[in-house]
Amino acid sequence: MKQFFTLCLVVSAALFSAARAEAQQPVKIGYFDEQLVLGLMPGIDKVSQELESFQQDSLKDEYDYTYKTFMRQDSLFKKDSATMPPKAREMALADLNKSRQKLLYWQQYSQEVTGQKQEQLLQPFRVKILTALNEVIAEQKYTLVLKNDALSPYVNPPLLDNLAIRVAIKLKLPLPKEAEDAWKAAGGAGLPYATPAAPKAPAAAPKPKS
Repeated sequence: MKQFFTLCLVVSAALFSAARAEAQQPVKIGYFDEQLVLGLMPGIDKVSQELESFQQDSLKDEYDYTYKTFMRQDSLFKKDSATMPPKAREMALADLNKSRQKLLYWQQYSQEVTGQKQEQLLQPFRVKILTALNEVIAEQKYTLVLKNDALSPYVNPPLLDNLAIRVAIKLKLPLPKEAEDAWKAAGGAGLPYATPAAPKAPAAAPKPKS
């Protein structure tokens, strides 16, 4: 509840600031898709490779260790529980149940851990993207930025307000050919590379004198 109240205050403050800005200057709205920029970042393909390695190595080792620990705890508990002092029996049973629960919900646990690892690997890329996005917003004087999924499917927003493309240009990332052509056709500028000029036709050879 406290977090919700804090969020409300933040949103209210943002709306108030936006209202003041709107009164002073026209509202300029952009839209942004982080996934589009992430897919263009150099080295992003290594994230999938590292995640796969993490699942096959670290998580597999952890599962094997947890399983062996559970089997050992279960065997010892069945053997010694009858002669254990009450407190020792209670602690042994708690450890046994902890290992059992981890194995029972291993799929959910592995998904959560993999998600955390993915966020860790993506963090350096996201820091660069956020820095570039803030620079674009300041330079182009955008007052509001929407996520792509917040846009209405019935509205075709101006391509020049696509901040994912502007961020890619800011980071000097090569755009897909289709996006590059559309950007140029819309009057966009600032591409970090020049399109190679068509080769000139060779000069005609002079006619031999008669």
